[in-house]
Amino acid sequence: MPNSKGNPDNLQPLTTTRDEPLVKQISLRLPESMYVKLKSLDNYPEFCRQAIAKALSELEDSDDDFT
Repeated sequence: MPNSKGNPDNLQPLTTTRDEPLVKQISLRLPESMYVKLKSLDNYPEFCRQAIAKALSELEDSDDDFT
């Protein structure tokens, strides 16, 4: 009979090797065509994180030019 409380291994806290843990989520709406292309990528969540990080970095760099 299966354990009604679940697998004890699943109860352990997640660990990460990242500099900063991934603790927040966002939600956004996309056109169907972008969604299909995005989901076809091997690791689309990491792709999104890198794209957002790059855009934020470029935004910070462009802000420095005006100050």
